Amino acid sequence: MPDPYRRARRHLARVDPVLGAIIARIGPCRLGHGRPEDAFTALVRAIASQQLSTRAADTIFGRFCALFDGGAPDAARAAALDDEAFRRAGFSRAKASFVRDLAARVADGRLDLEALPQASDEDAMRQLMAVKGIGRWTAEVFLMFRLKRPDVWPVDDLGLVKAVQRAYGMRRRPSPDRLRRLGEPWRPYRSVAAWYLWASLEE
Repeated sequence: MPDPYRRARRHLARVDPVLGAIIARIGPCRLGHGRPEDAFTALVRAIASQQLSTRAADTIFGRFCALFDGGAPDAARAAALDDEAFRRAGFSRAKASFVRDLAARVADGRLDLEALPQASDEDAMRQLMAVKGIGRWTAEVFLMFRLKRPDVWPVDDLGLVKAVQRAYGMRRRPSPDRLRRLGEPWRPYRSVAAWYLWASLEE
């Protein structure tokens, strides 16, 4: 099976020996691998995951899916759910309002998820961040893992900050500006670099 990230790995290893060593240890990039989900479902999962452990978020998301007879969540039906349904699933009042806003925008066409793959990174980010509760980090992760955009660099991600600090032997956690400067030579494959840095935390 062809490796879609071979060129990215070669580029990153050539311009950054530290990152090159990480790539050599970890092997092929699996960015974008995992459970296949439609865009609406992926965004609901992202909202459920905000500020929660993976286990807690998965539990809440599973209960939410059960509201749709175990199938994929539907935007029109999600927009019509009452407060009690969200409470039973485990959503906070704030997150319930976020999912409702997302569902309403998808249902009435203000957010066309099927058109997002054709949008530029900037336009896709703008459309996603117009949804209540979807900030830059959530939008960036969606672009990386759902739209498989190769050059997203989420400098506010705590895991990425920790990975860079450890990999480069920094005494202090790097600031967003320092991370932006560090990532410049990695263009146009910063998403791949981020994936390897995240993976390095599990070594």
